[in-house]
Amino acid sequence: MSDVIKAIRVTLVLWVLVAVLYPLFVLAVGQVIFPYQANGSLLRNNQGEVIGSALIGQPFSGDRYFNSRPSTTSYSTANPQDDPGSLLKTGVSGASNLAPSNPALLDRIQGKDDPNPDQAIEGELSRLEAAGVQPTADLLYTSGSSLDPHITPEAARAQVERIAQARQLSPDQLETLIRQHTQGRSLGLFGEPGVNVLRLNVALDQLGS
Repeated sequence: MSDVIKAIRVTLVLWVLVAVLYPLFVLAVGQVIFPYQANGSLLRNNQGEVIGSALIGQPFSGDRYFNSRPSTTSYSTANPQDDPGSLLKTGVSGASNLAPSNPALLDRIQGKDDPNPDQAIEGELSRLEAAGVQPTADLLYTSGSSLDPHITPEAARAQVERIAQARQLSPDQLETLIRQHTQGRSLGLFGEPGVNVLRLNVALDQLGS
């Protein structure tokens, strides 16, 4: 019986330490030292309204904005009518898993008939070419999560002329904006430089025009 009592005491102590005190400690540290990251890396407009998270991409396809990567899930922002189960509101992710050698991938990019049509990225190549944008890989292919908020600096520069004409801005202004918002490799070693599309477009709106 004494062993049972000791086991119960140890279990309760560990439960308090691991399930109560430790999470509260981590929560407090996060709120004090990293409040921006701990609360979802939320971005706000000039009116203080939350317009998105720096961690999850948003669909941009207009001429006045830097376009984001295609997404097989439309960045989980489906219209309620198209998503009766509210599945895409939960941040669902996932790639198409189509290999570069798969003809279905080329058909989808070119906008041809596909047995599983993806309206979010159908005809992406034609749309970019019509806008005078030299397509880069990340402007045509989805990411592994389909929620990637970044594009390469090259993909951003490929869109400069189109945006400059649409907003009556100097290309040099846009090039400067891209350089200012280019993020380097993590710890200087991991990954490749990227540009957060939402951050870049927020800064673009602040330029006016």
